[in-house]
Amino acid sequence: MDKIAGRSLAWLWIAFFAIVGSTLVSPGPVVAQQADAQSLAERTSRIENGLIPASVIKGQPVPAFSIADRMRHFRVPGLSAAFIDHGRVVWARAYGYADIASGRLVTTNTIFQAASISKPLTAMAAMRLVQRGQLQLDNDVNSALRTWKIPQNEFTRTQKVTLRELLSHTAGMTVHGFSGYTPGQPLPTLAEILDGRPPANSDPIRVDATPGTAYSYSGGGYVVIRTLLSDVTGLPFPALMQQLVLEPLGMSHSTFEQPLPQALQSSAATAYQSDGQPFDGRFNTYPELGPDGLWSTPSDLAKFAIAVQNALAGRPNTILLQSTAQTMLKQQMAGYALGFKVGSDDGRDYFDHDGSNFGFFSEMFAFSGAGSQGVVVMTNGNNINLKTEFIRAVAREYHWPGFDPQEHVLASNVSGEDLASCAGAYDAPDVGRIVVSDTSNRLFLDAPGMRIESEEMFPESATRFFIQTSTSAFIFNKDASGNVTSLTIQQRNGSIEAKKQTPAR
Repeated sequence: MDKIAGRSLAWLWIAFFAIVGSTLVSPGPVVAQQADAQSLAERTSRIENGLIPASVIKGQPVPAFSIADRMRHFRVPGLSAAFIDHGRVVWARAYGYADIASGRLVTTNTIFQAASISKPLTAMAAMRLVQRGQLQLDNDVNSALRTWKIPQNEFTRTQKVTLRELLSHTAGMTVHGFSGYTPGQPLPTLAEILDGRPPANSDPIRVDATPGTAYSYSGGGYVVIRTLLSDVTGLPFPALMQQLVLEPLGMSHSTFEQPLPQALQSSAATAYQSDGQPFDGRFNTYPELGPDGLWSTPSDLAKFAIAVQNALAGRPNTILLQSTAQTMLKQQMAGYALGFKVGSDDGRDYFDHDGSNFGFFSEMFAFSGAGSQGVVVMTNGNNINLKTEFIRAVAREYHWPGFDPQEHVLASNVSGEDLASCAGAYDAPDVGRIVVSDTSNRLFLDAPGMRIESEEMFPESATRFFIQTSTSAFIFNKDASGNVTSLTIQQRNGSIEAKKQTPAR
């Protein structure tokens, strides 16, 4: 640990910005290739030096940061990315460290935990079996499950769970996500995960709402899908995913094997905590597999996204029929389709999924249809902001709609007394302790449970604030006497209420 700490505290920033990626350009005359290479180099340089925060101050220049600055700021040691255009990976780049202690750099072949990006690949495997007639989207899945059945209760009495509902998070299933297992911890069997029995560290996977009536994100539902696919094919899940998705798409640097085989350990990125220290044992194991078990690279995930684009466009020699791909990308509820988040900006349809396991954040975003663009980013730090700022820089460079930072009008009449009244400690059931500090008439926010560290809070009024790394609004609530009693954090998908501790504890 002393060796790791000695090197990680210095963060080895001199070598941190090493670019070890590959650039792919179209074949053609030497002059054309040189021009293409120069254009790509200019574009990627602008991206690398143009990372953009989520929120900006109206009337002020939009801040642009270098990737080295933001890796240092967010304590994320490594990032890998691949860009899609016209059915090809036209550039791939890697930055920083796969493992700081050994000095091993990230390369474009370094594998990262893809976390919930596992779900769209699991969905594609399911849709291939639907396409073959081995599964039906709208039948009771219990009729096809063999080794385990969804327990029946009052919610399933009249409405049974279907594969379509499981794929779209509308089956009323429990267990949002999974925390994984550190090296040395006993790993649960599939049956123990499904029923929430020790050594499983997650709750039983059950139906707690009428299927088909509401959207509720459920990693648990994808464990049921994993069980269903193995029951139907007779294959272990990693093998069926290799056969149905990874091998046909040429995803040679990807696997669903958990724990990660020893032969692949040297290719894997180490996971790092919010303080920049490595996770004990390098990374957690996720035996649930279907919702979270994929190890991959951005270039491999780009191949997957391209396959979806080509299938949607009806191109030949794709592993999905056009009609199957269209069904897969049709929105069901709350912007979610079958395995993907979907939407449209300025008439341009897209599909998307992000992922977050402990110490890994990633995202795969692509516009629909052949010839469209997309990007995949994977990181090995416990902070979401680096990958989102990188994607925002890509979007600006390629003129994508829907990625502009949120503009805020800065209040000019907020007094030092107003700021001081907001300072203090707040407790929220979902995220833990939140601390607001008043430093020379400037507020700073620390919320470890939200992965926010010493971010300056800018006032839109005496009680409403924003931070640049988030689109959330931070609203301080006062009682009749004018004392701040709580903090409301308004997010896109709901609000968090944090009660002020008096006196601050």
